[in-house]
Amino acid sequence: MTVKPPDNSTILVATNGRDQIISIPYPKRPFANYLIGIFVLCWLGGWAFGEITAAYQLATRPFGGPTAFVAFWLCAWTVGGIFAMLMVRRIFRRPVPEVIRLDAAGVSHDPGLPPFKMPSYGTSAWTQLFSKRTERRFDRMQLKSLRLRDGDTHNRLTVDAGAQRVEIGSAATDIEREWLFKLLSDRYSPTVPQ
Repeated sequence: MTVKPPDNSTILVATNGRDQIISIPYPKRPFANYLIGIFVLCWLGGWAFGEITAAYQLATRPFGGPTAFVAFWLCAWTVGGIFAMLMVRRIFRRPVPEVIRLDAAGVSHDPGLPPFKMPSYGTSAWTQLFSKRTERRFDRMQLKSLRLRDGDTHNRLTVDAGAQRVEIGSAATDIEREWLFKLLSDRYSPTVPQ
């Protein structure tokens, strides 16, 4: 069965034997991300100067007095620098498309890696900066919980996996999520309440 995504869609559909692989690319990252990355890189230049200066002071002075403060400062400064390096890595890292593999037994979902986005109010900065990429497998029984839910700004396609509600198609537009919902519903025939 040939699957055709909606018109003007960026979704790619490939066939691998009997399996179908749906790839949903994330939108291009905003230019502001590059400006943030360049700022943090410049900050790291100053950070390196401070790191070298503090390390030199510790190496050339006997321990005691103000040297204890410099040692404490150097430890905190090092942690801050490591965090900034990880942030630069995340900012400039290429987004990885979301991939959904359809086979006879169910669906495999790899959320990919979205482009960097500044943490918003009320969310954990750590989880947004360093998100985990966890591939999940949904069998036909779990796909019975497949729902297209209305949200404040866009709809959400979700599957309940045990105690977790997993969002599928987060990189897709509303029309693409509706298409994906219909495709999965038709293929795996879950009972969806109207």
